[in-house]
Amino acid sequence: MTARPRSPRPLGASLGVLQDRLAPASLLAEAQRVWPEAVGSAVAAQASPVSERSGVLTVSCAASVWAQELELMAPTIIDRLNGLLQTGQVVRIRCVATPPRR
Repeated sequence: MTARPRSPRPLGASLGVLQDRLAPASLLAEAQRVWPEAVGSAVAAQASPVSERSGVLTVSCAASVWAQELELMAPTIIDRLNGLLQTGQVVRIRCVATPPRR
């Protein structure tokens, strides 16, 4: 009896595993990975983590209005992030308005 060829498997599952293996082991990298889940797609489209130092996450926002709003939401965002992070903890979020690149 000859072995049957395997049917194709979805590529997405394999890429997810590979992405997790290749991701840098840093608080910033992990925060960037879970950011959309922690804040939702609408906020993630307007703001994203760009640096981290001693648990302080700097978030770049598309406009000063977004920076102000995220500063007000910071306690909730920090709780959500820390609930999703596997290593490290965010202790503070610093929001800055960064003009869009042209």
